Amino acid sequence: MSIGTGPLIVQSDKTVLLEIDHEQATEARNALAPFAELERAPEHIHTYRITPLALWNARAAGHDAEQVMDVLERYSRFPVPQPLLIDIAETMDRYGRLKLQKHPAHGLILETTDRAVLTEIQRHKKIKPMLGSNLDEDTVVVHPSERGRLKQELLKVGWPAEDLAGYVDGEAHHIELSQELEQWELRDYQEMAADSFWEGGSGVVVLPCGAGKTMVGAASMAKAKATTLILVTNTVAGRQWKDELIRRTSLTEDEIGEYSGERKEIRPVTIATYQVVTRKTKGEFRALELFDSRDWGLIIYDEVHLLPAPVFRMTSDLQSRRRLGLTATLVREDGREGDVFSLIGPKRFDAPWKDIEAQGWIAPADCTEVRVQLTDAERMVYATAEQTDKYRLAATTPTKNKVVRKIMAMHPDEPTLIIGAYLDQLQEIAEELDIPVIDGKTGNATREKLYQQFRDGEVPVLAVSKVANFSVDLPGASVAIQISGTFGSRQEEAQRLGRILRPKPNGGGAFFYSIVARDTLDADYAAHRQRFLAEQGYGYRIVDSFDLPDAPEEAAPSESPEPVQPSDSNNAKELP
Repeated sequence: MSIGTGPLIVQSDKTVLLEIDHEQATEARNALAPFAELERAPEHIHTYRITPLALWNARAAGHDAEQVMDVLERYSRFPVPQPLLIDIAETMDRYGRLKLQKHPAHGLILETTDRAVLTEIQRHKKIKPMLGSNLDEDTVVVHPSERGRLKQELLKVGWPAEDLAGYVDGEAHHIELSQELEQWELRDYQEMAADSFWEGGSGVVVLPCGAGKTMVGAASMAKAKATTLILVTNTVAGRQWKDELIRRTSLTEDEIGEYSGERKEIRPVTIATYQVVTRKTKGEFRALELFDSRDWGLIIYDEVHLLPAPVFRMTSDLQSRRRLGLTATLVREDGREGDVFSLIGPKRFDAPWKDIEAQGWIAPADCTEVRVQLTDAERMVYATAEQTDKYRLAATTPTKNKVVRKIMAMHPDEPTLIIGAYLDQLQEIAEELDIPVIDGKTGNATREKLYQQFRDGEVPVLAVSKVANFSVDLPGASVAIQISGTFGSRQEEAQRLGRILRPKPNGGGAFFYSIVARDTLDADYAAHRQRFLAEQGYGYRIVDSFDLPDAPEEAAPSESPEPVQPSDSNNAKELP
């Protein structure tokens, strides 16, 4: 067996090992990204897995099996196992053997290039009721209302359909990108992302936080020139969308409606929150009226990786509408990436975070994990706690408070976010530091006021819960200190880093600190959260809290914090 010099070791179990210190590691990582998913990212060797969904995403984006195999063979240190190459070719070939098409007389049909496949799926107990009669040996009628659910089921049985049935134009509404209020230009990658989406008709655009996903949405709206429904994570995010659209497009305030817990405005462009869309009244989803209220030409799903399950069900009925998903990561902690692929569409554009950073559109980030030691008393409480209490005990140790002060002293006068998942922990650190807290109980008016004061420099430090993870524009923030997270959520880690990646006026970088309790579940979950960032090329330095310079004496907290007991029921973790 000949031995090459490449950074990859490709194995027959569909895993790919990447030596990250190799001179070609970055090049190989970028080449792998379209068709392989990162599984583990320790210091020197990262492990990727080639999955069917990743291969089908690559196929839908225009990559063929020959290109995928070329990447593996070009960068592999050893010969690529032949069975793996055959499996890649056969898996990718499955995409498109079934095609959904429009038919002038029968509405929607499913065509095949392989009669045996059509026969197989017609006998499947869940798929059979969605199909009508055969037009010929290669064509079967599909009930139009089943377009979305059929794609979901076909993906589950390993025969992803290529949807070529097209889209209705919807109600026309004039929308143009505009420089009337300020001079700006669409960035090259934003234009490429909008073009890729429009060419595909529906699908997902993956861009880093701070890279201007809203502008990809605006550019897509200008292409559609139709009524648009925009679904967002919360009211604050919706109002930021509205402000951006007024600044960057021909839309006026009167043309944009807010459909939230506070207002129910349906206008040519309507921005609705996921929360109000999924709210039930007497067992029924009230927001169904919103989807039927206009002949929408475009539906935009902001932060599509957070799409609630009921919205998937609603989306399955919207397959004739153009659908754009925007996200920083396709990772879903519930494992429903396949439903995003089926119902929103495949990945149409993906820009590596480090590429956008190199172009100067997001700030360079320094990521540091600061490890703290539980006190002897805390260790004993942790050791005897129930398994369900262990993570909370480790994540909320008061020992972290002193470390927060140390980090803040290292970055004086820098706009800083202290981010956590446990409300009592946030409240405690906020009281110690005399800073405001934003959590799920904070009203929208207060939130917006505090965010604006932070932007204006009037409030230099904010303590924020998970409500600030998503779609909150705080461009000045340059330091983030994460004191607790949602277990091992990779998507949350990406969003939290994204809060500080806006380019800085002075050209400086961003600093992301994660404070982690050593030898506990806190450390285990931290390692899992960091996987996504490792895939994007970010490395974590690990330092001991004792090695950080001491904060000024007057800022030090009490020397002997009492351990939190498992019976403390008030230290609630904020619900989504």
